Amino acid sequence: MAVLDITADGFALDGSPFRIVSGGLHYFRVHPAHWADRLRKARLMGLNTIDTYVPWNLHEPRPGAFDFEGILDLGAFLDQAAAEGLHILLRPGPYICGEWEGGGLPSWLLAEPGMELRSTEPGFLSAVEGYLDALMPIVLPRLGTRGGPILAVQVENEYGAYGSDTAYLERLSEALVSRGIDVPLFTSDQPGDLAAGALPGVLSTANFGGKVASSLAALRVQQPTGPLMCAEFWNGWFDHWGGIHSVRSADDAGAALDEILQAGASVNFYMFHGGTNFGFTNGANDKGTYRATVTSYDYDSPLDEAGDVTEKYRRFRAIIGKYETVPEEELPAPAAKLPPVTVELAARAPLFDNVDVLGTAQACAAPLTMEQLGQDFGFVLYEADLPAAGPATLAFDQVADRAQVFVDASPVGVLERERHEHVLTFTVPRAGARLRVLVENLGRVNYGAKLADRKGLIGAVTLNGAPLNGWTSRPLPLTELTGLHFGEADGAVVGPVFHRGAFTVDEPADTFLHLDGWTKGVAWINGFNLGRYWSRGPQGSLYVPGPVLRPGQNELVVLELHGTRASAAELRPVPELGPTEL
Repeated sequence: MAVLDITADGFALDGSPFRIVSGGLHYFRVHPAHWADRLRKARLMGLNTIDTYVPWNLHEPRPGAFDFEGILDLGAFLDQAAAEGLHILLRPGPYICGEWEGGGLPSWLLAEPGMELRSTEPGFLSAVEGYLDALMPIVLPRLGTRGGPILAVQVENEYGAYGSDTAYLERLSEALVSRGIDVPLFTSDQPGDLAAGALPGVLSTANFGGKVASSLAALRVQQPTGPLMCAEFWNGWFDHWGGIHSVRSADDAGAALDEILQAGASVNFYMFHGGTNFGFTNGANDKGTYRATVTSYDYDSPLDEAGDVTEKYRRFRAIIGKYETVPEEELPAPAAKLPPVTVELAARAPLFDNVDVLGTAQACAAPLTMEQLGQDFGFVLYEADLPAAGPATLAFDQVADRAQVFVDASPVGVLERERHEHVLTFTVPRAGARLRVLVENLGRVNYGAKLADRKGLIGAVTLNGAPLNGWTSRPLPLTELTGLHFGEADGAVVGPVFHRGAFTVDEPADTFLHLDGWTKGVAWINGFNLGRYWSRGPQGSLYVPGPVLRPGQNELVVLELHGTRASAAELRPVPELGPTEL
């Protein structure tokens, strides 16, 4: 048993005073073969607890269809944490934010016109309850009250920044308790949102990176007695495409940590180890301008993206050691990295020549959104015939999020939501010319008022001021590439192209894929989607977990959406996360 109690001035574990010293580690952002390594390093830094979100959208990709295998094997992750002697703070949502696609809310919710996210709307609550029903067989046996590692469970996440409907939080709390959750519940909010996000009878915690004294004071005003806890100590930050790589010095973050611990508060590092937004799982922000989060979730954390100890780790370990017992074991050396490898990408498969093996088109008068197509991530290819030759003005109500426009396979322009672009002008070469619009979902908004972030072409499309009808909408989730028809490179190819090459590995190890000279796209190694790359930066490399590689021959596939001046890619032992100032 490991029973956490809330006392008048702190926490007690099995009756003894206890300070939670926790770190964020999201199992779904880390290759499962690396879980044990990251958890051991958490214990060696002095942590006694691990904090993890649970991504509803990945666990229930379609209504009623659940996935708890591989990188989503929550039970195995919790068991490994327990084997390392670590407790768990579980944050099941339903909303998690986390710079994660849609804040963890499944995209299929948005296929319902009347859906009201994060509310007491019956359709939303019914979906949440179905998710919790599937989660409980994994969670209940692992509660601290039953001998497991889970000390406490969060109700929602930073709800005070979104709304103030206490009835909604009460329904979520009731849903957890009625299903057998008998460990303490807690909420977490930024200091200015504590009142809106609080739930009577449930522990409030605060999220902040600095202004420690005033933040803890705000928490004490909201909650006159009980533990003080910083549930998200922002020791780093995340990056957006087109921005800089965010860093926070070990000294600056360490000073704030020292102040938190000196005050007697508990703490959870956000993040201890960030990991990676593999595939298409990154989120986005939209506070008037849409900004997508990059693939790397390094977060300038104590453990870097490859799981290696940093100066920040050493600094934090020393500070924790002033207040709590830290293991005396020697810190591990950086993990082995793959020697440099050049991968020639000689084989090509033009996307437009392969659409039939990637998705099935649906005919409709107007373009269908991703959600209407039953699609989570990736691209949609929209096609229509242009009725007449001559000058044309093509206008879209909304592009979500980035559209490449082609006429008879020739590119005529790009429209980006980030730049508030809606209109293209071009010349149609002939009546009946084929219009193709390839739209990329760059990541659903994960924070704020714009969570209902539908993807694709949304609303009306006009040509020279008149409605353009007669469309096909083809989902391209790019989850399966084995049917692509590759040929050897023979001159330039117009439009998006898959490039393929093979390389040999003697002993698999972590590495970083560098695509110098390439523009924008997605990369896979041995079928594992590493994520997006973009010359816009700041990120200039993609992390490749060693377990993705195999001894002998390996395959790299790159979907380049525009063009490249290179015919090869490089695997190097060091990352390029970008400049820290502009």
